[in-house]
Amino acid sequence: MSSQTVSESAAPARVAAERKITMVEALAQTLDWALATDPDVFLLGEDIIDPAGGAFGITKGLSTRYGRDRVRETPISEQAIIGASIGAAMLGAKPIAEIMIADFYAVCLDQVANHAAKLRYMSGGRTTVPMVVRGMLSGGLNFAAQHSQSVESWMIHTPGLKVAMPSTPADAKGILTAAIEDPDPVIIFEPVGLYGVPGLVPDGEHRVPLGKAAVVREGSDVTVVTYGSQVPVALGAAEQLAGDGISVEVVDLRWLVPWDEATVLESVRKTTRAVIAHQAVKRGGFGAELAAVLQEKLWGTLRAPVLRVAAANTPVPFATELERTHFPTQDGLVAAIRQSTSS
Repeated sequence: MSSQTVSESAAPARVAAERKITMVEALAQTLDWALATDPDVFLLGEDIIDPAGGAFGITKGLSTRYGRDRVRETPISEQAIIGASIGAAMLGAKPIAEIMIADFYAVCLDQVANHAAKLRYMSGGRTTVPMVVRGMLSGGLNFAAQHSQSVESWMIHTPGLKVAMPSTPADAKGILTAAIEDPDPVIIFEPVGLYGVPGLVPDGEHRVPLGKAAVVREGSDVTVVTYGSQVPVALGAAEQLAGDGISVEVVDLRWLVPWDEATVLESVRKTTRAVIAHQAVKRGGFGAELAAVLQEKLWGTLRAPVLRVAAANTPVPFATELERTHFPTQDGLVAAIRQSTSS
């Protein structure tokens, strides 16, 4: 049979081209794409114009390329940033706001939780708020107690918000793209410690579907459910334990609201054990919600209690030695996995 007569179904599947770039580059690439393709998109935040391009250089070059009407520097006021974003979104624009450090949500939480999150409901569906807010998580970088917290639970507990946290450059691009196209407010937490870690990212448009987790390592003995900065920690623990014959499956949630309950349940149903890991403090953390759902829905399947590995219930210390004792570690996760699989 000549090559001209081979059916499309028999032809090799096309693989999207990929490039190895950092999370910073992936985010910058996506913001550039959004500004270029959608005139309703604009950026706002502190120090985001050139020459700085934001605290971490993510928006560098964009104000020069698109002008200061599309890339707007704001006062040092999170209330101004979020208030302006809500108003613009209600009028049909698609603002992408930057909160330099996620801890600063504390000073604009009323606007996020009582306005952006509630307007669709309180208007009977007539008013949408298509805004994206990017906030940086700086834990583990010696930024001290007011600049190092993981505050995702504040947002997860608020109905009306969608919440995501990428762990790879590809997911950062895919989540941000999906968030920009969503009609509701989306909060994206970006782990600064992963900003410089390179990874393969598809060229062109790329989306991580709303509420879709990823099984980033398959295993059979125990499932680690995690997200953000703890994903590489979990993968390291899984690799370490493989040498001892313990097979660890790692699920990266990626989206926290809505979260991929089906994928998590399928994984834990297979392994019959679960350990949940996150960088936020354990008390009131998202891990408690995940553990409760697993206990409720897989009670007869679980062969061991669902365990949580998380930060200590203290403010984040500034001193390096103390900070290391505050945040969860690979050794701590390995110990929890051993405890789970010994049952």
